[in-house]
Amino acid sequence: MKIRHVLLAVTTGAALVACSGGTNAASPGTGDQTLSLASVDQGSIEDVVKAFEAANPGVKVNFTTSGADQFQQQIRTQLASGTAPDVMSVWPGNGNPGTVTVLAKGGYLRDLSDQPWAGKFPKVVSDVAQYQGKTYNAIYGINGIGAVYNQEAMSKAGLTAPTTWTELLAFCRAAKEKGTPAFALGIQDNWVTQVALYPLAATLVYGPDRDFEKKMAAGQTSFANSPWAAAFAKYGEMEQTGCFQENPLGTSYEASQKLAATGKTLGIIQGNWVISLLKKQNPSGTFTLKPVPATDDPSQTIVPAAAGAGYGVNAKAKNPELAMKFINFVMSPQGMNLFAGKQGGLPSLSDTGYQLDPSLTELSTYITQNKTVPFMDQLWPNPKVQQTMLTGIQEVFSKQSTPDKVLAAMDADYKSGA
Repeated sequence: MKIRHVLLAVTTGAALVACSGGTNAASPGTGDQTLSLASVDQGSIEDVVKAFEAANPGVKVNFTTSGADQFQQQIRTQLASGTAPDVMSVWPGNGNPGTVTVLAKGGYLRDLSDQPWAGKFPKVVSDVAQYQGKTYNAIYGINGIGAVYNQEAMSKAGLTAPTTWTELLAFCRAAKEKGTPAFALGIQDNWVTQVALYPLAATLVYGPDRDFEKKMAAGQTSFANSPWAAAFAKYGEMEQTGCFQENPLGTSYEASQKLAATGKTLGIIQGNWVISLLKKQNPSGTFTLKPVPATDDPSQTIVPAAAGAGYGVNAKAKNPELAMKFINFVMSPQGMNLFAGKQGGLPSLSDTGYQLDPSLTELSTYITQNKTVPFMDQLWPNPKVQQTMLTGIQEVFSKQSTPDKVLAAMDADYKSGA
């Protein structure tokens, strides 16, 4: 996931929609102080850019922001045509068209291994920030996926967060009866389809078998003939029970945020990065991330938590020196803490002095207790597996496919290799 987070077909598209600062790429030339940047960190990159510009008088960052789907559709085309920005969002591992493995393998990213922070990554980060032993991704945070509850809406409904699967279904039924669905689901954006599935798979698949991915790589198991089928089935049971609002396929990611932020639903199953976006729409609201149970034994619950998207430097950046200065600002304590504070996440390095947001207490505990697994797609052999899953889930929701067909197609893509 990428993720968040998560998270996702490469097509020719228009330039990224500008959020701030314009869209002009940096101009080549000695002494140029303009940096071009493309980011999916909506709601947090803005403050980082302001702080970077303040720390570097005369520097101007022209940046764009967009959703993950749009970004991933465009970035490979821009890199291939020489129109990509100096710095861009890059996902860990190998799950989608904008990941370290895909972009570094294509020769599109600058090697960052010589930077002082690259050798300080914990293993959970370094494993997915590298390609063939070299670091290409400045990953500034660790993210987790869970149920983010609107505490005011929960109090109004008189309900508490479930800790078992039976309680989760009862919670959904009770919320529906009160006229406020449990969770907002915006799967009009196809990357979102995976987010509610991953917590179920974490507990059902990777909890009992931490070597599942190794067995997949060795051809000893498959998606179709494993507890992945049970995870898909429980996702479907949640939908049939009424855990989500009406018409998830017609609801965008942005619209789902509004539902959860304003109490039209009791919460949203998402990565911790959504917390800052919910607070932006409801500054006085209190939001708390808790695990999504998949069994009736709370001790078995596992949380998807892994390195989040970071930033890479275009191998053909028009302003490489300024690009490296920005990357190192992102990886400074100030940069990492700004991101963590705005996104409600955790810095990837432990020496930043960051004060944990209370909303992430349980996530931090699960990470500390090693009750987490990486976002599943990060170690899949190619982006096709995730793309097939995302499209397939949409087709399941629209009754055009079945989980069995989706899992079989994922297996076929997995076996095709890199």
